[in-house]
Amino acid sequence: MCHVWQHPTLPAEEVPIDFLAKLPAGFRRLVLTGGEPTLRADLEDIVDLVRPKTRYLEISTNGLLAAPLERIAARHPEVEISISIDGIGARNDTLRGEQDGYERKLATMQRLVAAGGRNIGLTTAIQDGNCDQLLDLYRLACRFGGEMAGCALHNGFLFHKADNEPANRVRTARAVQPLVYELLLSRHPRNWIRAYQHLGMMRKILGQPRRLPCPAGRDFLFVDPWGRVYACNIRPDLEIGDLASQTWKEIMAGSRAAEARTRVARCTHNCWLAGHARASLRGRRFPSLVRLQPLGWILANKLRAALGRPIDFDHAVDFRDVAHTPVAARRESGPGRDFHPVPQPKTEQPYGAFNNVMNK
Repeated sequence: MCHVWQHPTLPAEEVPIDFLAKLPAGFRRLVLTGGEPTLRADLEDIVDLVRPKTRYLEISTNGLLAAPLERIAARHPEVEISISIDGIGARNDTLRGEQDGYERKLATMQRLVAAGGRNIGLTTAIQDGNCDQLLDLYRLACRFGGEMAGCALHNGFLFHKADNEPANRVRTARAVQPLVYELLLSRHPRNWIRAYQHLGMMRKILGQPRRLPCPAGRDFLFVDPWGRVYACNIRPDLEIGDLASQTWKEIMAGSRAAEARTRVARCTHNCWLAGHARASLRGRRFPSLVRLQPLGWILANKLRAALGRPIDFDHAVDFRDVAHTPVAARRESGPGRDFHPVPQPKTEQPYGAFNNVMNK
């Protein structure tokens, strides 16, 4: 699903913490991701720095290095720690190429809860190999009092991948339906919103256009390991600035940012990652509120689920409109493969190869 680990950055070149100090206060959400954020020796210092700058702070991690996460959970119990689990038991280990990964992740989650962490959940890349286990994964997250964030397979420069396409689009999209129903039965409004996000994910899996316009460059941004700022983490041609030489205000008000927003308005990708979808659902003038269109669907179908009535998914998603999968149906994954990671310097400009990689 992601080959970024085959192209590791050089620690001496990675964005220093004083660059991150340039980030202003007032963010709704910041996500520390990777690669793997726990490989940063100063991750705990980064958390201390950026936590006051945002309403919600999330760490997206593979969960294999428990010690730094445990210390963060003890000091910042409100921080969301999302552990990547892509199947139950051996299924996770096969898909992710991890040895005993599933058991190690569960042990990490238990340690984080014991340390006082109040928001320990998981993320799952929904695909042919695990779509039959989505309810089991959701219930696993509930066991730890957290949430499950699902996403579809995506291509893009962040992932160093161009073959992330489902082999059976209809089967994979249909498998999301029981999860949507169970999310609507939850007592937590955030799960109701996530149910609508998963509705948009079905369209992405089928290869259909986005359900809502993309707000990249306005409502969310991406900072790469060297401090370069992009409108999104999919298209490498949407770079808008560099924290090494600019302030945040200069980047956001610059001509490159304005040009990137114009390109986004014409973008034909159908990306629907969790951050993309979350930002799309929020209103521009009142970002704490959900847009009227999604809100109407959520309320109507929350009531249907509460009354035990079925949801008419075929009215919301056209399952007859299915994109052709342009790559081999079977992607290479799993342990036992011979990989030789090659460090990637900042001067290499490695993302250009993904300029024409599309999500459909």
